[in-house]
Amino acid sequence: MTDYIFTKHAADMMEERNISEAWVWRTINESENTMTSDDGNLHFTKSILEKENRILHVVVNPNVSPKRIVTLFFDRRLRSKK
Repeated sequence: MTDYIFTKHAADMMEERNISEAWVWRTINESENTMTSDDGNLHFTKSILEKENRILHVVVNPNVSPKRIVTLFFDRRLRSKK
C-alpha cells in the first residue's frame, strides 16, 4: 500500500481506538460503501467481524500523492445488517 500514507492523526487514532492496520486496508480495499464528500475526500466503510460487526469508517484524501489516510473511527451512526 505504498500509494497511501497515514497522517499523524490517523496513526494516533488507530492506536487510541485499537484499530488494526489490517482492518484499515480491508476497509479501503473491500469497502461495503464508498462516497465522496464535498471536500473531495473519500469515505470508505466496512463492518469488522472481529469488532462485533461495528462499522469502520476510513477517510482518505485522494487529491495528493501519496494518498493520505486522514482519520478513522468506528461509526456509531451506522449499524451492520449482519
